[in-house]
Amino acid sequence: MKSLALKLYYILVVSALFSFAGNAQYKPETMPDGFVYVKDLIPNLRTDLRYYSSNNFVGEPIDGYERPKCILTREAAVALKKVQEEFEKLGFGLLIFDAYRPQRAVNHFIRWSKDSTDIKMKEEFYPNIDKKDLFKEGYIAEKSGHSRGSTVDLTIVSLKTGHILDLGGPYDFFDKRSWTEYTNITKNQRAIRLMLKRRMEKHGFVSYEKEWWHFTLKNEPYPDTYFDFPVE
Repeated sequence: MKSLALKLYYILVVSALFSFAGNAQYKPETMPDGFVYVKDLIPNLRTDLRYYSSNNFVGEPIDGYERPKCILTREAAVALKKVQEEFEKLGFGLLIFDAYRPQRAVNHFIRWSKDSTDIKMKEEFYPNIDKKDLFKEGYIAEKSGHSRGSTVDLTIVSLKTGHILDLGGPYDFFDKRSWTEYTNITKNQRAIRLMLKRRMEKHGFVSYEKEWWHFTLKNEPYPDTYFDFPVE
């Protein structure tokens, strides 16, 4: 009798598991509640999401970027909205190159860096450095702040013409020319870099010394968590 009861219990448990697997729409990699689509908060925001396309230092779409969507933590998006509002008063706005970045995208960068034969984008993005040294030099990280959801890569654009302002160097150009305090550029380029930096800092962001376009919310909500849900 006891043996029969155990058999019936086993059958019920297995049946329940198969039923759950067949009917549940469980998605462990969906966007968490603390994240938002930035354009929902900043309708006039411009984007050029490079890792969704082949226009990047790898030369191909990056893992995890399934749709051209700009995602940040709500706190970062709210702070960024204040920066956008200041620039709009001057006839300018922000253009985003990258925001939240899944860990699988960073893993893609790591795999790429180990392939010494793939240098098709070297002349455009890293002409003066060996690709294997991009991590050592601090241009790419095995754990990126972008994966915590409160880091953003951006520039300034004219709202009237759509023209991107000249900050003295292109996005993701891995060279000293991209350093925030680099001085061998024109006074106007230098002034625009400082204008972007000061307004971002005013609203709670911290700049990165080696990339003029890179900013992280100082009081980010997930300072020790690296997410991997896809951008979709």
